[in-house]
Amino acid sequence: MPSAFAGTTTPAGGTCTIRPAEKDSEAPLSCLGVTAALDHLPAVGEQATLTVDVQAQADVQHAGLSVQLPPALRMIGGESGLAAPTADPFGQRTSKTFALTPGTRIVKLKVKAVAPGPAQIQADISDIDRPDPRRAGHDSVELTVGTSNGSSDKGISVTKADASPVHRPGAGTRPARPVTPKAPAPSRAHASTASTASAPASPRVTAAAAADDAQVCVSGTFRNRFQSAEGGSWNGKANRDEPISNANITLWGKPTPNSGTQKLATGMTGNGDGKFNLCYTPSASVTPQAWVEFQTQAGQMWSVVDANGGLYSTATYSLNNISGTTNLGNVYANDGQSRAWHALDTLNKLWWNRGSTTNCWASSQQDGHCTPITIQWYPGSTDGTYWSTGEDKIHLADNDPDSEHTTAHEAGHALMGKLYHGWWPNVSNCSPHYVNRTSSTSCGWTEGFANAVAFHTFNDTTYYWGNGSSMNLANDRSTNGIDPGDACEARVATALVDLWSQVDGGWMKSNTMMTRTWQSSFREYFVNDRPEHGLDSGPTAQNILYNHTIQY
Repeated sequence: MPSAFAGTTTPAGGTCTIRPAEKDSEAPLSCLGVTAALDHLPAVGEQATLTVDVQAQADVQHAGLSVQLPPALRMIGGESGLAAPTADPFGQRTSKTFALTPGTRIVKLKVKAVAPGPAQIQADISDIDRPDPRRAGHDSVELTVGTSNGSSDKGISVTKADASPVHRPGAGTRPARPVTPKAPAPSRAHASTASTASAPASPRVTAAAAADDAQVCVSGTFRNRFQSAEGGSWNGKANRDEPISNANITLWGKPTPNSGTQKLATGMTGNGDGKFNLCYTPSASVTPQAWVEFQTQAGQMWSVVDANGGLYSTATYSLNNISGTTNLGNVYANDGQSRAWHALDTLNKLWWNRGSTTNCWASSQQDGHCTPITIQWYPGSTDGTYWSTGEDKIHLADNDPDSEHTTAHEAGHALMGKLYHGWWPNVSNCSPHYVNRTSSTSCGWTEGFANAVAFHTFNDTTYYWGNGSSMNLANDRSTNGIDPGDACEARVATALVDLWSQVDGGWMKSNTMMTRTWQSSFREYFVNDRPEHGLDSGPTAQNILYNHTIQY
C-alpha cells in the first residue's frame, strides 16, 4: 500500500516507536508524538481543561508545538507558557518552541465553549529543523458542543450539513493558487450508466442555462474556506478562500404546496469559478420551496467519502415561494467539511493536467468505461496516508487534505494503477520509505512517480506535509542531504519532471507509453521502454539523469 511518508533520516537503531496512525496504515513510527484531551465536554458557557501531552524519544533542539481551537471554543488562560493566541475565521491558534529530551512534557490550558455545534481541537508537534513525519505528531479532539450542562457529546457528524454563513474573506486570506491546465479540456462525456464514470465537462443543468419567463432558476457561487499547508508553516497554515470546481449539485424542492420533495434539476459547479445556475420549468407560477445541495463528487470521475463510504453534502437554506431567477451569491461549504472539499478540488487540479488522450484518468481506459479516483477522509481520521491497491481507494488522515501535494501524491499512485491496467510492481523495502533516502529501485520508481505527479501538477519541487512543514527537493549532483541514484525517490521524481518538461513536451507521451508497457524500476522506464516507444533516451535525456545522479 504506497504512502506519501518521507523523512530526512532513519532513527538510529530503530528506537522510535510512537505510532501516529492505525496499525494497518503505512505511516512510519515517529520519534515525536502528541495527544490532546479535555477533562470533560463543556457546554456553551462552560469551561474545561485541555491537556496536551508531548512525547519525545529523541533529543530535539527546536520543537514546535501548535494548538488550534475552532470558533466554538476560546482559550481563557492557564499555566501553559504558550504564546498569546491569534484569531482568524478558523478560530484561535497558539504555539510554543522548546527543546525536548526523551520523555513527556505536559501543557495545560483553559478553554471555554462559546457556541454550539461540531468542534475540533488540533495539536501538532514537529521538529522545526528537520521537517519529517518521523519527527512530528498530530492529534485532535472532536466534540459536539451542546447548549446546556451535560448535553455535549463526543465526536462530530458533518457528512450532511448546512452551508456556512456568507462572509467575506477573512484577514490573512491568500488568493487562490493558480494551476494552468497543461492539456486541452476533455470533450463532454456521453451519457453513461451507473456502472461507468463520466468525465466532468463544463457546468450543465437539466434545463436550459438561460432562464426564460416560464422557468425558475437558482444561481450563485460555491466556495470553500480552508487552511493550506502550501504557503504555511509548522505554526500557521495559509488561510484560503477559493471556489469549488466541478462539484455535483442538485436543486431540490416542492413544486406545489401539497407535493413531496422532488429533484428539480442537476448540474455541476463551474470549472475555476464555482458558479452554478440550475433551472427548471415549474407547474405553477410560484414554487413553494427549493434548496440546493452540493456533494463531494465530480460527475462520476472522482469523489471524497466519509468513513462509511457516504458523500459529504452541503445544503443551502430553503427558499420559499420563489419565481423567476434567484441569485444566492456566495454559498460556502460547511466548515466541518472543508478538508473534504479541499481534497475534491485538489483532484480537479490534477484532472486538467492528467496527460490522458481519453475522457478518463488514463489512456488505458476508454470513454464510458472509466474508473474513478476515490478518497476516504473524515475528521480525526488516523487511517492514512496511503492508496490501497486492492480496493483502489486513497485513505487520508485528519490533516492530510491540507497538503495538496499529499493528495496529489496519493492520486499519483491511483493514476499509475490505472495506467498499468490494475497491475502493480513487486515493490520491496518501501514501508516505510524516505523521500530523500535510498530504499529500493522498485520503491524509488513507484514513489518517485507519485511525487513527480504532484510536482508536475503544481509546477514545483517542494513537498508539503499536512502539518505545514515542507522540504525543497530540487537537486543536482552537488546537492547534499539527498542520496544519489534511482533507488532514491526524490532523484527519480525530479528526473521525471525534467524529462517531461525539457524533452517530451509534457507527460502525455510518457503516460501513453506506460499504458502499453509496465515498469518495475526507473531503469526499465528509461533504458528499455522509452526508446521502443519513440521517447528520447539520447544524450539530452541522459544529461538530465546525470544531473540528478542517475547513470545508465
